[in-house]
Amino acid sequence: MIAFRNFALRRGERLLLSNVDLALHAGWRVGVVGRNGAGKSSLFAALMGDVEPDAGDLDLPGKLRIASVAQETPALPDSALDFVLSGDAAVHAALAMEAAALAAEDWEAVAEAHRRLEEMHGYDGRARAGRLLHGLGFPAETHEKPVAEFSGGWRVRLNLAHALMTPSDLLLLDEPTNHLDLDAVVWLEEWLKRFDGTLLVISHDREFLDNVATHILHLHDGTAKLYTGNYTDFERQRAEHLRQQQIAHEKEQAERAHLQRFIDRFKAKASKARQAQSRIKRLAKLAATEAVRSERALRIEFPAPAKRPDALLSLREADCGYGPQARVLSRVTFALQAGDRIGLLGPNGAGKSTLVKTLVGELAPLQGERRAHPDLRVGYFAQHTVESLRAGTSPLDHLRALAPDASNQELRDFLGKWNFPGERAFEDIETFSGGERARLALALIAWRRPNVLLLDEPTNHLDLDMREALAEALAEFEGAIVMVSHDRHLIGLVCDSFWRVAGGKLGPFDGDLDDYAAWLRARPEGGAPEATPARSARGDVAPALPAQAKPKINTFKLQKAEDRVARLERALAECEAQLADPAVYADPGRLAELGRTQLQLRAELDAAETELLALYEGA
Repeated sequence: MIAFRNFALRRGERLLLSNVDLALHAGWRVGVVGRNGAGKSSLFAALMGDVEPDAGDLDLPGKLRIASVAQETPALPDSALDFVLSGDAAVHAALAMEAAALAAEDWEAVAEAHRRLEEMHGYDGRARAGRLLHGLGFPAETHEKPVAEFSGGWRVRLNLAHALMTPSDLLLLDEPTNHLDLDAVVWLEEWLKRFDGTLLVISHDREFLDNVATHILHLHDGTAKLYTGNYTDFERQRAEHLRQQQIAHEKEQAERAHLQRFIDRFKAKASKARQAQSRIKRLAKLAATEAVRSERALRIEFPAPAKRPDALLSLREADCGYGPQARVLSRVTFALQAGDRIGLLGPNGAGKSTLVKTLVGELAPLQGERRAHPDLRVGYFAQHTVESLRAGTSPLDHLRALAPDASNQELRDFLGKWNFPGERAFEDIETFSGGERARLALALIAWRRPNVLLLDEPTNHLDLDMREALAEALAEFEGAIVMVSHDRHLIGLVCDSFWRVAGGKLGPFDGDLDDYAAWLRARPEGGAPEATPARSARGDVAPALPAQAKPKINTFKLQKAEDRVARLERALAECEAQLADPAVYADPGRLAELGRTQLQLRAELDAAETELLALYEGA
């Protein structure tokens, strides 16, 4: 059990949390929510021992194993698989010891390594690391790629896999879904539901919290209150709590007014003095129930487009990519009409962002054509948009660059609608949080009055309130929308049709997000990631049916590859069972032969598993 007793925490002069008294029990999956700056990350720092409480106590069980996601990953030469495996330091060390001993033919060291692996059930270490990489979207051919060769977003995934690999009693995850596609988010949900330790996860993804959390810890106005249930349960309970609080406050205020009237009327009369004094005492003893302070709902809006043509944008038989040798999508045919609201699905790296860049016109089709209406006006939010804001300038400076002839008052009124009121319009954006910068980037898009919004992961830096405001604004937007997002709540509220990008192709997905998540969960592990489900005649999802024609897998080759993997696994298990027998070590020759056989079988098994996975992914 983790216990906070009269716990308080400051950041500089600001009091983040005070008088926190609560307990978190083993096995709970706790979603930590609250506005940006409420103290969520500071609470994690306290749990990890990086900061001390400013008051009270934080009691953690002895020998508690804590795992968390590192903020940065150095440019390591280690392979992705080895980096993830190193999350389980003991297994990683034993496997390294075994490899070194086998290379040196030091059979006593080999025996010791086997003993350690047997004690910690570590023989499946590499397989577990491989499953984590696969689940988080790393293709099999990247497992041996050096960490240094991965981009920043993929290194974040590697850090997450490393944390999941680490044996832990307490797992701390801070916004784990931010750099994941929807496919990986669904996989992560299933993994976390099987995790048998205690989980604390900071997230602004309400669907993720609904599917994972057993409890919600809400940080608000310096307090921390624990609710049982998922995020939807929390919202219901909090609304009822606030309603009851307001009823109690109003009842108390009515009683106060009644007592005060009696006191005012009779305190000067000698015959009523005793009763008046009694009322004064009762008035002093009344609990000061606080009135519910309505939190000002954040509201934003995208102005109506100046012009709304019907046929806005289309691609015809277009190949999309970054050159003849870097073709990502082939023969894409796609048309965007007025009023369309399309969500793009598919794993990271499949080409969703490439498609959006081609629609924007940032990338020209390698083949085929892109047609745009003369009155097309695109509002484009890319994953790098927030980083492209100019440091050392203010929101007003950014807006002034777009509208040099507009009056200061007009610009300030507009920024006020996007929650940059008063002097905030003049502040240097270097002092802004990631969420505030994302809000500014969206405001600059709204100013242009686009008739098409192309949004690539617009929620990565936004808190729950801003996500709700964005969902409402997009729902009311009168133009067309194409969106890439892992936030199912947002994309589900805004989009009414879905297309999936996978296997170098773009095709319609016949179903909603619940159908898509169900199909992802139903796929066999290692199954063909690019196959898109279609609907059966009954209307239910038929996961085995691809939505578009694909090369058929050679079932003979597949069966042969599966049989080979099974045969090698049996042979390796038999060899390792013999190596685990102490009697073998009395015969050095036999021991050496078994060691060489083990090395050969492991190499053959690795090659066979790679071949099998390639067949699956080519299905």
